Amino acid sequence: MSQSVTVFAPSPALRVLVEPATGGEVEIHLHPGGQGVWVARMAARLGADVRLCVPLGGEAGTATAALLAAEGISTRPVSTGSATAVVVLDHRGFEDEQDAEKGERVAESTATLSRHEIDDLFTATITSALDSAVLVLTGPEHEEVLPADVFRRLAADARGQGTAVVADLSGEALRQALEGGVDLLKVAHDELPGQGEADADDVGELLERARRLQGAGARTVLVTRAAQPPLVLTPDGAHRLEVPSFTAVQFRGAGDSMSGAVAARLARGDDVLDAVRTAAAAGAVNVTRQGYGTGHAEAVEAVARRVRVHRLD
Repeated sequence: MSQSVTVFAPSPALRVLVEPATGGEVEIHLHPGGQGVWVARMAARLGADVRLCVPLGGEAGTATAALLAAEGISTRPVSTGSATAVVVLDHRGFEDEQDAEKGERVAESTATLSRHEIDDLFTATITSALDSAVLVLTGPEHEEVLPADVFRRLAADARGQGTAVVADLSGEALRQALEGGVDLLKVAHDELPGQGEADADDVGELLERARRLQGAGARTVLVTRAAQPPLVLTPDGAHRLEVPSFTAVQFRGAGDSMSGAVAARLARGDDVLDAVRTAAAAGAVNVTRQGYGTGHAEAVEAVARRVRVHRLD
C-alpha cells in the first residue's frame, strides 16, 4: 500500500476574487476551490502524494485543471457535460476581513452530475483509493449534486480493501458514510447529529453525540468547536487538544485544513493522536492566512510541537 491520499471532491469551483489594492486599484485572483480542493491542498502541503478525484467541465473546468496542476496537485478528472461551478466575489468595500465569504457575491453558477458522470467519478475514486493509504470523503455543495448513497458505497468498498477512510461530511452524506464505515470523522460541533444545535462549551453533550457517531460507524471522531479547543474521541477514550492561539485573519477553511493534515499524517503511518495534533496545528495556521487550506509545512510542524493532548476520561 502506498502512502498516497485520494480525495473525493464532487463539487469543485473556480473562484474569481476581486480585491482592493493600493492607490484605488484592484487585484483579481483566480483560485481552484471547493471543500475537496482545500483538503487536498493542505495534504499536499504536508508532503502527501495527493490524487484529487474531481469532475471538471467547460471553460471553468479547463481553468480549474490548469490551476490545480500549477499547485502541483495531481488530479483524476472526470469530464462532465455541464461546466464546473464558478463563484465571483467582490471584496471591495468589505470591512469584515475575518469572513471572506461575506463579500458581495457578484455571480455564482452551480453544477450537477449525470448518472453516467457519477458512475465515472465513483470508478475513478475507488480505483485510486485501492492504491492509496487513505481516502478522504468531502461533501457536495448541494444535495442535488449526487445521491448520498455514493458515500456509503465508497466508504464500504475502500475499507473493505484495506484503505483507511477519513470523512469530512454532514447531513445525509454523513449518515450514509457511517453505514459504510469511517476510520476518522471530522465534524464541526454545530453539525453533530442530535436534538437541536449543540453548544460548543458543553463538552459532555458533544462527547455523548460523538459516542453515538462511534456507535454508528466512526472509529475516531474529531470535533471542532470554532475558537474552542477541538475534542477527539478514539476507541481508547476522550481527549481535548490544547492548541496555540494566533490572531485570526479569517476563520474559514480551518476545518478543511485539519482534514487534509490528518489524512496526510495517517497515510504516513502516524498514530491517530499524533495525526490529530498535526491537524489541530494546520487549522491554527490556516486562520492566520487569507487562503483556504494553505500554510507552510514548516509552520504547521512548529505549531504541532506545541499542541498538547489532555485525557478527559
